[in-house]
Amino acid sequence: MTAHIVLASGSGIRAQLLRQAGIEFEIDVPRLDEQAIKSALLAEEALPRDIADALAEAKARKISGKHPEKLVLGCDQVLDLEGNLLSKPTSTEDALSQLKGMRGKRHMLLSAAVIYRDGEPIWRHVGQVRLLMRNSTDAFLEDYVARNWPSIRHAVGAYKLEEEGVRLFASIEGSYFNVLGLPLMELISYLGLQGVIEQ
Repeated sequence: MTAHIVLASGSGIRAQLLRQAGIEFEIDVPRLDEQAIKSALLAEEALPRDIADALAEAKARKISGKHPEKLVLGCDQVLDLEGNLLSKPTSTEDALSQLKGMRGKRHMLLSAAVIYRDGEPIWRHVGQVRLLMRNSTDAFLEDYVARNWPSIRHAVGAYKLEEEGVRLFASIEGSYFNVLGLPLMELISYLGLQGVIEQ
């Protein structure tokens, strides 16, 4: 059977979530200057939620033209700390700085998903999760970054909740799938209503 869903993302965790949910798909990774899009939106004082949505849409739109009649899923996740957007850390020093800035505070993860078909957006959702970080010591954070750098260098906010990063948190409100970067429950509901998957 041919997959009618195209994941416009190079994220291994998103692909794994779809696979584990029994959703058939193919992958086509968009080549996009995400930083340029993000910078332009920040210059316009766009809200973090709108930035996540715009980046997800840009990925879906880019790939949609190559796959007529297929559903193309674009995704993006941003971290909102008191109105400021955090990105993937560029160095261990940057990771440590991000973590120290978040400790003892609440932040939000915004996970956007947009589906395109025939070059037009037909569905979108932005899931949000509120997280409260523990007030960890400098020594713990330094050791955490040193132990986990190869993995967290690819993670917004310099942590992965599905790994040792869970120890950094006091509370989490929202869907675990949104933490991982995909509003999976809402996506499944939409695909089921459209008859794309059985439910």
